[in-house]
Amino acid sequence: MIIFTITRAMNIFETLLLQPLASGLIIFYRLMGNNMGLAIIGFTVFLKIVLNPLTKPYMESMKKMKDLSPALNKIKERHKGDKVKLAQAQAELYKQNKVNPGSGCLPYLLQIVILIAFFNVFSRTLYQNVDTVESFNKLVYPGLRIINGEGINTKFLYMDIKTPDTINIPGLPFSIPGPLLIAAALIQFLSAKISAPFVKEEEKIAKKTKSDVDDMQVAMQKNMIYMFPLMTLVIGYQFPSGLALYWLMFSLTQTVQQVMSQGWGGLSPFVKRIGLVKS
Repeated sequence: MIIFTITRAMNIFETLLLQPLASGLIIFYRLMGNNMGLAIIGFTVFLKIVLNPLTKPYMESMKKMKDLSPALNKIKERHKGDKVKLAQAQAELYKQNKVNPGSGCLPYLLQIVILIAFFNVFSRTLYQNVDTVESFNKLVYPGLRIINGEGINTKFLYMDIKTPDTINIPGLPFSIPGPLLIAAALIQFLSAKISAPFVKEEEKIAKKTKSDVDDMQVAMQKNMIYMFPLMTLVIGYQFPSGLALYWLMFSLTQTVQQVMSQGWGGLSPFVKRIGLVKS
């Protein structure tokens, strides 16, 4: 019974995610002049547009929560030591201002699910020592299958997207992350820094309250600024660079949307210094 349930779940996962993603890659591969690197970029932007209705409410909710920081500060001062009243007052404030603190979970969970699905697609099709054509033909819809004798171009810029983006330096016993991986980690860091004002405000509030929960939440938010870029480097160091290319493009489009809806946030001092925005 357990084996049957697992098998059925895997079949559903393949039908709902792996097959559409693999088919989408092939469609964009043909649209982008038979270049898989360009296909990943185009398909990622397309996915971002499709997922925008889910991501937009999250961005709007984050902006509202930033605007409510002074009110939250007063509430936490008023209900020091009383977790029940504090939770009730916070919930009432969010309700009055139509803010759902949990609205950000769905978009990020969906991103993680898609990332896992992409990892599965890449591990089956665009991986070292894998027959790319045969593997794609097993996943894509029948009408998109690649005919015999037709190969798939996996060369993009300086790399083969079937291999990790790493650079070997003579004399070093290990390879180092390549430009693509470093760029992906940097974009992750910048995206987190844009949200930094909210984190800093929460940190000030947490110091004034006796609740360990507040301190824990602030610590988690601060750690995420460095954790996600580090995870990007670790994951990208081991897996095909095509996966890193996808994550770079998805993070980049996410950051652009973040700036458009919330402003530069924690990067404001820097962008003002270099003249991107006026003081």
